[in-house]
Amino acid sequence: MTSVAQLRPTAGDTPLAAIAALCKAAGDPLRAQILRVLARDAYSVAELCQVFDIRQPALSHHLKVLAQAGLVATRREGTFVFYRRAPRQDDSLDALRAQLCATLDGSALPAAVTARVGAVQAARAETSHAFFRRRADAFREHQDLIAGHGQYGDTIVQLLDAVRRPQDASVIEVGPGEGELLAELAPRFPRVIALDNAPAMLARAREFAKAHRLANVEFVAGDTAEGLRRGLRAPLITLNMVLHHNASPARMFEDLAAMLEPGGSLLVTELCAHDQDWARSACGDLWLGFEAEELTAWALAAGLVPGDSQFLALRNGFRIQIRQFLRPAGAASSPSTP
Repeated sequence: MTSVAQLRPTAGDTPLAAIAALCKAAGDPLRAQILRVLARDAYSVAELCQVFDIRQPALSHHLKVLAQAGLVATRREGTFVFYRRAPRQDDSLDALRAQLCATLDGSALPAAVTARVGAVQAARAETSHAFFRRRADAFREHQDLIAGHGQYGDTIVQLLDAVRRPQDASVIEVGPGEGELLAELAPRFPRVIALDNAPAMLARAREFAKAHRLANVEFVAGDTAEGLRRGLRAPLITLNMVLHHNASPARMFEDLAAMLEPGGSLLVTELCAHDQDWARSACGDLWLGFEAEELTAWALAAGLVPGDSQFLALRNGFRIQIRQFLRPAGAASSPSTP
């Protein structure tokens, strides 16, 4: 039986031996399915055990083989470890890895696996929804422990004013929270759409708009998939401190790209990757921020291109990234895949 160490290409390997080792790592049907599932999102070992209905020792072996071949990498989230597709490695096998994964991505997963992936995503989403049902009244207090709107709102407004847009352009804010940014959007756009899948938070944003007499704001209950079903489109979409609450950030980028009109801009304000695990329980975070490269990769996969970026250091040790992504005029968004 071939060991994991034997699968790792070394400096002394011939190109043929290295290629054979890589193909052998991906040649097992289960490992091929694991790579297919990891095309979009990162998963913990426990989640992957659920997806593939397999015990942890067996799954860990397969993950180790894939990692040795440079096909998967780990991402630590506080006390949790998530597996994802490995990023580009700029070595002689990089093109082959990319071609292999692209071929796998064109293949359909078994229906049972697809269903269990959906169950894992639904469980993540319910964790976030449950937090907002319980803590909506105290959300601002908890959010201010990390990054309140006042710490980045002015920078977003500056970017808003720098974005070129038609005079009659509408704007969509996904996850308006307490509604603070609505006060800046309403005077600048004839139509503002506030989209939120947490009813309690949408109610708070509605109260804010009413108190500030923001008459041109429409409120829509639902996630970005619901926004697509309703045909919501705009040349500008904002997403502020929302992505780390989302079960599938990569899928959210795909939805946002589809909602964005050609030539439009997506403005994303998000935490940089951090290791402060208390944010899960205190603020309902599913993810401990993101590396800038992750956001860029998800945007590119969705058919968007990076624009302006700003990074803000906060006094409590957190950092914020404010990113602009553009949908090229005439470009089609990438279709969603399981």
